Amino acid sequence: MTKGPFVAMAAATATLGTVLGALTLQLRADGYEQYVESVGTFSVLMFVTAILTTVTWVRDGRPNAN
Repeated sequence: MTKGPFVAMAAATATLGTVLGALTLQLRADGYEQYVESVGTFSVLMFVTAILTTVTWVRDGRPNAN
């Protein structure tokens, strides 16, 4: 399996997590407290997904032991 899909997905989800984190801070500053928790949770979920994708990428690169 090529590494391209792993890199693209990890980068996209990390970027989305960063954008959602910034949106969370902006929502809090503007007084939209009812949305802060859900957007913040989704931001963390994107970072966890990026980390798990990176772990899968590293594990895929290891030689298979039989």
